[in-house]
Amino acid sequence: MRINDLTQGSIFRSLWIMAVPLISASFIQMAYSMTDMLWLGHLGSEAVAAAGAAGFFTWLCNALSFLTKIGAEITVSQSIGAKDHQRAGHYAGQAVTLSVLLSFIYACFILWAAPSLIGLFRFDASISTQAVQYMRIIAPGLFFQFNNNTFSGLYNGQGDSKTPFRISSIGLIVNILLDPLLIYGIGPFPALGTAGAAIATALAQLVVYSLFCRRIFSKGFPLNPIRLFNRIKPAFARHILLLGLPVSLQNALFSMFSLTLATLAAQWGAVGVAAQSIGSQIEAISWMTAAGFSTALAAFTGQNYGAGNYDRIRQGYRLTLGIAGGIGLLAGALFFIFNRPIFSLFVTEPEAIAAGGDYLKILSLSQLFMITESVTAGAFNGTGRTTPPALVGSIFTGLRIPMAYLLTTVPALGLTGIWWSITISSILKGTILPLWFVRFQSRKLKQIVR
Repeated sequence: MRINDLTQGSIFRSLWIMAVPLISASFIQMAYSMTDMLWLGHLGSEAVAAAGAAGFFTWLCNALSFLTKIGAEITVSQSIGAKDHQRAGHYAGQAVTLSVLLSFIYACFILWAAPSLIGLFRFDASISTQAVQYMRIIAPGLFFQFNNNTFSGLYNGQGDSKTPFRISSIGLIVNILLDPLLIYGIGPFPALGTAGAAIATALAQLVVYSLFCRRIFSKGFPLNPIRLFNRIKPAFARHILLLGLPVSLQNALFSMFSLTLATLAAQWGAVGVAAQSIGSQIEAISWMTAAGFSTALAAFTGQNYGAGNYDRIRQGYRLTLGIAGGIGLLAGALFFIFNRPIFSLFVTEPEAIAAGGDYLKILSLSQLFMITESVTAGAFNGTGRTTPPALVGSIFTGLRIPMAYLLTTVPALGLTGIWWSITISSILKGTILPLWFVRFQSRKLKQIVR
């Protein structure tokens, strides 16, 4: 187990060896919920809607975990770039302790507030009961998931994205094996429906958490010694949280905005929620790819920023943008042409397939812009400037709400007005943020070249 130096050698190789495991790990995270949707889809739209509604609060958990995950990635990568491994170890220890405290609080909140949170959707009693049960079972898994994200951040900051990928892969295999057994009741297992999906996911996250702990709290970990509980050092903890706060807030708001759109989609019944829930899982194919490149570029930028290699940062950004942008164009074309066949893999109801097909076709127009925004956010984050991407993301994602309410009143649009609000905002974000980074490069990086 060693630290990967991203400040020297081939830029393409440095980015590629980071990005491939990160993209794969992102797909694994997506596959957890997608696996649930695939199995639950055969039980009908109600089961999908119940798990989909609860999934927004899993999404919120990921958003909150960015407080410590992003803070750890930036502080560890910049410390390593500056060849100060002792400082990197201090930041890693503080990030772990903060993660444990915050994840425990969030898991307890979900257990307590589940009925009120699901009540926002105004589902029928049968769907609400399934959703509340799902949330309460998944709550312990959210504690593990939160910390697993932070642990991944520690490795990413060191330039090691392979270890989190391998560990997450094991968790996915556990989830895939348990899902059909617990959802449908195969062999000695009882048929638990949505509750079975929640149990499978929680157990898989526990396995991942255990494997991470075995490595991180061992003597072989490069940033050792790290303990589960460390004495809080205000200066270190504050820096971690301030770096992670803009990204966490942006993602939390994104989750809230998506929740609001889901409640609006619920006016069209379970079909509306299922279309958005499954559609967002499918769209995550390109979104997670972008997230992998974004995290790789953040680690690459962080180490080179700490080392003062500013021209290398510019080259890395342009290269990543070109590769990820090509993938965005391909994903957009596939969604536009094969929207209904893709969606029919998840549900069999004609009405749900039609609504989901519209979702993918409209969202196909924004895939390139969505990926461009994500990659640029990674470049900003690596320099420690987490506010610009958070600001652009929060403002224009927030505009989806009034746009959606306005567009759904147009008779010719109806439910698709929600999908158009998402696409329009993504195009705006993917245009404005790269222009901001170009300006940042020309003014800030040029001024501080050593």
